[in-house]
Amino acid sequence: MSDHDVYSYGVIASSTLYAIKGAFPAPEGYAEIENVSHMIGGEAAISSIVLSRLGARVKLDGNWLGADDAGRRVKSLLEQFGIDTSRLPLRQDYRGVREVVFTAQGTRTIFGTYCRLQENQDWNMPVEDDVRRSRVVCLDPFFGNASNRVAEMAHDAGIPVVTVDCLPHEPLLGHASALVVSGSYLRAKFPDRPMEGVFQEYLQATGGLVIFTLGENGGWYGRPGTERRTFDAYPVTAVDTTCAGDSFRAGIVFGFLQGWDDARLVDFAAAVAGLVCTRTPGALNAPGYEETLEFMRSRCSPHRSAGQYCLT
Repeated sequence: MSDHDVYSYGVIASSTLYAIKGAFPAPEGYAEIENVSHMIGGEAAISSIVLSRLGARVKLDGNWLGADDAGRRVKSLLEQFGIDTSRLPLRQDYRGVREVVFTAQGTRTIFGTYCRLQENQDWNMPVEDDVRRSRVVCLDPFFGNASNRVAEMAHDAGIPVVTVDCLPHEPLLGHASALVVSGSYLRAKFPDRPMEGVFQEYLQATGGLVIFTLGENGGWYGRPGTERRTFDAYPVTAVDTTCAGDSFRAGIVFGFLQGWDDARLVDFAAAVAGLVCTRTPGALNAPGYEETLEFMRSRCSPHRSAGQYCLT
């Protein structure tokens, strides 16, 4: 029997979160800091924590960690959530990825060292046995050939791959079982194109599920040869949206573990993301499975596109 349900591969960073009172200030302005939290950044790391909170066993691999206070804090925190970090030894004389996040009135601003990571390619190559011993792969697409190799190995082994923001022409998309594309990514990459046409382009590039997340407006989802469907966001009072997208992806991965259909997948993922946005730091206080179901039951209504699922 495998010792992990999910093989997660991608970005791991040391993160400091500053919660700002009111709006983010203009240049030379001032804003009051309400709270400071040390946490973890990086798409794979955040999705892994949320998955662990939902009850999944996760093995995480990706970029290197330094043998300094930041690296030790990251590794210790991951292990507190029961995540297998055996592929992530602390490297002497190395400074890992850092980010500083400011959240203010439902927005976030991030400063980091991710470009340096990309330039130096400071990440591990995936181990095939880790991939093959998993039931679902949670994959960041940002590590070039290494990410592509994960997708290929999983596809060859018949293991579903759930990935995030990448372009339709990128090779790993052909091996993906589900792709979650954020609204911010779509706005940056396709600023002048109608979203319906972009959605169809993604459908033509993959045989899997395509999901566009549009924040408080819910989103779209569909597969090649089917009509585009919509889903609603769960209305919440957001205090920290930093981890919303990674939490949504974690909900999709968890749904693949359960064998759910597409409508149930996206409804559950929307609930997980909505709950995470009500907390700070959201990912470190992510909901468990039963808590998520209770949240969904409490907000069931006839207008929800997949509302019937929150009653089961």
